[in-house]
Amino acid sequence: MSKQQLEQHLEVEGTIKVVLPGTMFRVTLDNNKHEVLAHICGKMRKRWVRLTAGDRVRMEMSPYDLTKGRITWRLK
Repeated sequence: MSKQQLEQHLEVEGTIKVVLPGTMFRVTLDNNKHEVLAHICGKMRKRWVRLTAGDRVRMEMSPYDLTKGRITWRLK
């Protein structure tokens, strides 16, 4: 089994509702209005990408824990 097969993730889009301390965000998903606790990925943190409430984002989520996610991209 390769490493790619072990690291399966779901890609979803949503809108940031609340900005929390420690680069954490409360994100509402587009598909079913589910709320997720998300953190910012390392490359976005390294490049000082600023996110505010109302921004649209793309996230990765594990199929094992659908309450948490990682923000990988800010959409326009």
